Amino acid sequence: MERFGDQSSRPAPGNDRLAAPHVALAVNGMGSFTWDLASGVLRYDEAGLSVMGFQPGEYDGRLSTLGERMLPVELPAVQARVDRAIEERSGFSLYFRVRHPGGRLRWTHTQGHVVCDAQGRPVQVIGIIRDASQELRAVDQTEQLRQARLDRRRQADIVGHVSDALVPTVTVDDVAEALTTGRLLEQLGASSIVLGLVDNGRMELIGSNGLHQQLVRDFHLSRLDQPLPLTEAIRTREPVFVTDREDFAARYPALRPYLRMFSSASAAVYLPLIAQDNPIGALGLTYDGKGSFTHDERTVLNALGKVIAQSLQRALLYDREHELAAGLQTAMLPGRTPDIPGLIVATCYRPASARGGIGGDWYDVLALPDGRVVATVGDVQGHDVTAAAVMGQLRIALRAYAAEGHPPATVVARASAFLAELETDRFATCLLVQIDPRTGLAITVRAGHLDPVLRRADGTCAWLETPGGLPLGLSSPGAQPAYPATEMALDAGSTLLLCTDGLLEARAEDIDQGFSRLLDCLGKGPALPDDLADHLLKSMSAYTGGEDDVALLIMRRTRRGPSVTPQLEVTVTLADPDSLRAARLALRAALIRWSLEPLGDTAELLACELATNALLHTGGNATLTARPVTDRGRAVRLAVTDTSPLSPRRRAATERATSGRGLLLIEELATTWGVESRGNGKSVWCEVSAPPL
Repeated sequence: MERFGDQSSRPAPGNDRLAAPHVALAVNGMGSFTWDLASGVLRYDEAGLSVMGFQPGEYDGRLSTLGERMLPVELPAVQARVDRAIEERSGFSLYFRVRHPGGRLRWTHTQGHVVCDAQGRPVQVIGIIRDASQELRAVDQTEQLRQARLDRRRQADIVGHVSDALVPTVTVDDVAEALTTGRLLEQLGASSIVLGLVDNGRMELIGSNGLHQQLVRDFHLSRLDQPLPLTEAIRTREPVFVTDREDFAARYPALRPYLRMFSSASAAVYLPLIAQDNPIGALGLTYDGKGSFTHDERTVLNALGKVIAQSLQRALLYDREHELAAGLQTAMLPGRTPDIPGLIVATCYRPASARGGIGGDWYDVLALPDGRVVATVGDVQGHDVTAAAVMGQLRIALRAYAAEGHPPATVVARASAFLAELETDRFATCLLVQIDPRTGLAITVRAGHLDPVLRRADGTCAWLETPGGLPLGLSSPGAQPAYPATEMALDAGSTLLLCTDGLLEARAEDIDQGFSRLLDCLGKGPALPDDLADHLLKSMSAYTGGEDDVALLIMRRTRRGPSVTPQLEVTVTLADPDSLRAARLALRAALIRWSLEPLGDTAELLACELATNALLHTGGNATLTARPVTDRGRAVRLAVTDTSPLSPRRRAATERATSGRGLLLIEELATTWGVESRGNGKSVWCEVSAPPL
């Protein structure tokens, strides 16, 4: 820390005029100063420079320059007292002599208050300095000097108390709450306080204490041209001091009926809050048993208004930026949730309450043409505009891949490759669930995200442990990492919850406690998803503090349908000649399990034909799937998916040709068949039915 008289001090940027946020106390013989502890720069206003004997432009802001004006014999005691005040996070009151140009000595009195940040670290000293030569001229003025010291200290403490109260504030609501506490009202020595904010040509009362609620309601939103003390302070940009009740009633006739509510109030002051030459609000204080305002009191109150104006302006800027960021975040999310027969769906996004509340959390619900539903919840790394922008792109990519008909594992793998190719240096966690409301079959794919939570129809709840893969975007560009898919049955009356970690993570608590608390809240919550979402946000916010943004998606299955349809999925590759034989054996075993063994020969023949054609004509791997068809008697549906967008076509085959009869076989043996586009590939399917009994 720079010290008085230290010649190695760094030079101060700027000139000797107050260019940074400061407290201005410009009256005869009294000035103010602001000392930034990080830079070591100490600045006086014009009155303060005069007390110290500096001409405009002469003082460079360095403590060493200040020490040159002081007496060397007094410097150690002054430095020691100031150092102790900084160490104790308190204040100081000092008398010392200053040598003015020409050699004349003048007694000077200074008071300072140490301002700390939210972590309790001292960051600034603010205070006043005045000419004390008159009060120290005679020894018999000791009692007056003692009283003067008490008055000066009390006045300086007022600014200090307000500064301390405003340090942790962030939003306009924070500022209003900090200024209207009973403790601060007592420290100010006032009987009531009211804070107004200028909004579109009106004065909106945003905080008060000690005022009758009827008065607050009646004048909650007043026009600036109305004859009221707060609006007058805004219009004139000057403080309004009132020490006579009759004069008050005459100046503001609209308030005459309310004077009975302030039977003991004898004085009031209304301060304009001006930031960057723009009136942004006003502050009103009333006092009991006060007959007048001294010069020093008026000066301190003016300084008070400037301190509050700076904090209020900062809060206004934050609120506007936060509103813009939240709007961007909301615009990136789906506008509405589709109506899905058999499912009741609720979605919700809540931004973080802390600074930088914008984030990368999202949810999405997509209804597929075949009646199935794809639901996703995820979180992009970071809490900034970039995270929100990446989230928007990733959400659309997932939706597009799912709409193309890809299996859930493929959708997530392609989304991971997409994020890696964006080269944003961001990763994302994601949970995707594809559910068929008719059967309750749910396929879950997890990429570094929280597991889904199930509430059964009987009210019991459990985390569904789901195998997962890496977060999205951590694979090399062009690669598609493998993600396992897990099948489960969602019974009628059951509810599935997908959420981001902001719902259950608390900064100072173990994550397992958050898991347990969420299960408890879910089990005690209402049945309807919309009500349940509100319940979870409210209950869990009390635990987490709302420090992180939250996205949640709740699905409740209402339809009672057939049991979940089993499915076989096998990959056939060119590099492994035995893979086709293994697929045929797996199909035969599945048909036996499904009691469809009579379809075995035909189904195996057609499956091999479909898979072989895919391997020969696409040059890539193929995926064979099979599932029983329960709504058309005893039947099985076979499908082979490959990476070629070209549809198969019938070719003429001679009697001796060994190929070209594939489609003829399918048309002859299958009950029905078709081709479905799958983005950059296709799926060729057919159904084989048993003859009626």
